Amino acid sequence: MFFLDSNASAPLFKQLYNQMREHILLGKLPPDSKLPSVRDMSNNLAVSRNTVDGAYQELFAEGYIYSKPRSGYFVSPLDQEAAPRSLLSKPDNQAPPLQKAPLYRYDFHPARLDQASFPNRLWRKFFLECLRENPQQLSQYCDPQGELELRFSIQSYLERSRGVVCDPEQIVVTAGLQHSLDIVANILKREHSSVAVEDPGYPLTSSVFRNHSYAIAPVPVRPDGIDLDILNAGNSSIAYVTPSHQLPLGYAMPVANRLRLIEWAEAGENFILEDDYDSELRYSGKPIPSLQGLRPHGNIIYLGSFSKVLSPALRVSYLVLPRSLLANYRSLFKYHFSSVSQLEQRTLAKFMEQGHWERHIRRMRSTYKKKHDAILRAIKEHFGSLAVVDGHGAGLHVILQIPGATCSEAEIIRRAEQKGIYLFPFSWTCASAESDTTKLMLGFGGLTINEIEEGIVLLAQACH
Repeated sequence: MFFLDSNASAPLFKQLYNQMREHILLGKLPPDSKLPSVRDMSNNLAVSRNTVDGAYQELFAEGYIYSKPRSGYFVSPLDQEAAPRSLLSKPDNQAPPLQKAPLYRYDFHPARLDQASFPNRLWRKFFLECLRENPQQLSQYCDPQGELELRFSIQSYLERSRGVVCDPEQIVVTAGLQHSLDIVANILKREHSSVAVEDPGYPLTSSVFRNHSYAIAPVPVRPDGIDLDILNAGNSSIAYVTPSHQLPLGYAMPVANRLRLIEWAEAGENFILEDDYDSELRYSGKPIPSLQGLRPHGNIIYLGSFSKVLSPALRVSYLVLPRSLLANYRSLFKYHFSSVSQLEQRTLAKFMEQGHWERHIRRMRSTYKKKHDAILRAIKEHFGSLAVVDGHGAGLHVILQIPGATCSEAEIIRRAEQKGIYLFPFSWTCASAESDTTKLMLGFGGLTINEIEEGIVLLAQACH
């Protein structure tokens, strides 16, 4: 009745359990029918009694069979219509095929980092130090807002480099920007229902707030930032902006418009979500100070991350809450625990305390500037007057406009894929209709300078 394969990856007892469960669910073993004894079943299948006993014990624990004293095991009566699907839809020795992401020779995704950029040696050193110094931390939960040492380091860094004015108690360490936005959406939803987002802009923001039942109001972006006239005319009471390096167009909001945006927030008790996207990676002049620093006690929630310069795999970001929201935050999240590994937080704190974070930023700024300049040279050489570059001078990507393109973005992406090139669709950042000019979003962080040159040559061929 049952067939066991000693060469299969699944243990013999599990094979027997799966087949018996299947027979019970399909009614091939009638309700209340008596099962063979462990000894008889082991003799029939030529396996050990432990194998049969293991299968019986698991079936018994899950309620598929029951026992009677001195009588053995019997099949439990089950509702056949409510029974789950078969376990045996595939043989025990066949695993489902893994769907691997396609590999591209030239990956122009805008969020890729230099593959040799992570400070492995230092990180390993500080990680092991944290284990040696405080092994009992593995049996404890850390502060819900994040390790205090890390929050002190973040506060000190933000004050020096970004002009953010805050105390460590206002900082919450989060597991990425998505987690930060999720926290903010929960804090504000009691009194707010509509979020204005940049168009084009970061699609994740709209997705997170939409999942919290907010209305999303796309507002066009101009060279001086989000259109404040349209924002003022709308009904949104929250505005998500990337003022230091607009995603994806790369514009920087001038101080006059920053002050107007702050006035909008103060006049209507509205909130600004300032995502300081790519703020560290500015290749000429000093980084632009934060919006929050202009009004430290205003309704501005500052969002930052270590993903774009250090590593997205660590999943460490942070938000700075205005004091007016701290009580609400603590009320909503008082039973929550930190979602970021305590060991990683303490390692990062050491990394920052000893000055390595800012040295790492300077090194990455130099590395990415070379790549930034390389992609501009390659575009100029191989596209010439056929293309215009926007959004350069900062960050990890540029926008390539092709005014005379004879084919659509989708067609260029298809042709590029055939040449081993990945392009992140610019249209994914657009909430409204696409512009008349074909735009391509070209990230350069994860490519070598030679790969940038080779990839742009092939891309130019795909665009013609």
